[in-house]
Amino acid sequence: MQPTYNKKQAILSLIPLLTFVSLFLGVGLYMHLQGVAYAFYQLPAPVAILPAIVLAFWFNKTSINESVETFIKGAGHSNIITMCLIYLLAGAFSAVAGATGGVDAVVNAGLSLIPPSLLLPGLFLIAAVVSTAMGTSMGTIGAIGPIAYAITLKTGIDPALMAGTVVSGAMFGDNLSIISDTTIAATRTQGCEMKDKFRENLKIALPAAALTVLLLLFLTPEPEIVETKPFDWLLVLPYAFILVLAVMGFNVFVVLFSGIIFAALVGFTGSYEVSGFVKDVYKGFSDMQEIFLLSMFIGGLSEFIRRNGGLDFLAKLVQKITAVVAKWHRKVADQLGIAFLVLTSNLCIANNTVSIIVAGPVAKKLADDGDISAKRSASLLDIFACVMQGSLPYGAQALLLGATFKISPWEVSASSFYCFILAFTAIAVICLQRNKA
Repeated sequence: MQPTYNKKQAILSLIPLLTFVSLFLGVGLYMHLQGVAYAFYQLPAPVAILPAIVLAFWFNKTSINESVETFIKGAGHSNIITMCLIYLLAGAFSAVAGATGGVDAVVNAGLSLIPPSLLLPGLFLIAAVVSTAMGTSMGTIGAIGPIAYAITLKTGIDPALMAGTVVSGAMFGDNLSIISDTTIAATRTQGCEMKDKFRENLKIALPAAALTVLLLLFLTPEPEIVETKPFDWLLVLPYAFILVLAVMGFNVFVVLFSGIIFAALVGFTGSYEVSGFVKDVYKGFSDMQEIFLLSMFIGGLSEFIRRNGGLDFLAKLVQKITAVVAKWHRKVADQLGIAFLVLTSNLCIANNTVSIIVAGPVAKKLADDGDISAKRSASLLDIFACVMQGSLPYGAQALLLGATFKISPWEVSASSFYCFILAFTAIAVICLQRNKA
């Protein structure tokens, strides 16, 4: 079948997106070669995308007023606005729950329950629980990393192995959490409910986590006793509260708003004050400013690409790449195409949320064409973005833990066993459940 779009115009519509990726990647590589810490995070993504937006206006074959209307329509799409509002509420919950001492309570509660002979599997599970509760791998690594490093010094466990264990657990929750920005981006771009994506994701993530636990159990050295700090079980409840509500199928806005109020009420039983609550809510909003702006800008840019046939062109290009697999099974080929899209995007951008936002529209097109459910395409987007992010030596996770443990980020990435196991598990599920996507 011949394409229903102008091929030249479709290719031109993709140049702005490639410009954004190239600029973001190029500046990151340059900074890295200059020895700058967190090189790929020195150029804010909302700034890097501005030249791309200018190019999109230039290549669009309409008047400036019509181009502005096109951009605003994309930036103001209901999915984009919903996603941005969820970002704000998720940021507020994370800030309030963290300010009341919830993160420290979850970490110490987990450490108090770990038998010494299960140190590595236990730390993996703690990181998994904390990241699922917090919705952020970086926040989890920031909270658990120093504790894990202290344990390494005391027990003599290989620092790279310990750091890789923390990354593994952090990426588990980053992938699954209903307040993670990757989950928000994946579900909104694919048009599915969070609870459905969570359940679909769980079918792949749990077997991968179980295999990781078994591997870490084998790698754990002789038992050592680890001291824990006192904690209040009450501070753990807000995280459990929102997880239960989400799994029960409550509206995500209700879940997050209720979680914010519940976390504040728990804090008020201690020394937490109303003035602090107000400031923390705003701080949570501010923490989401970058991804908020980028989501709107990407939405506007994507509308230019969609209108000019770029999405159709990319979808057909990916289908050509996976044509060999398609001869065996079309659905498997399209699912692998979605995985390839987000892996490539994340490799260039080194940010799993941004890579999902960039790859999302094309993934949606592939899913629709291949009759793949929205929950499966959202799950695959999130899984493979987190696989790549947790495996990147120049990703923020590896860089932070490399600095914390005083080792090379390459060593951290090489020990992130869960990410590798998750990739193989996801591919196995795609092939074995080829008729159930």
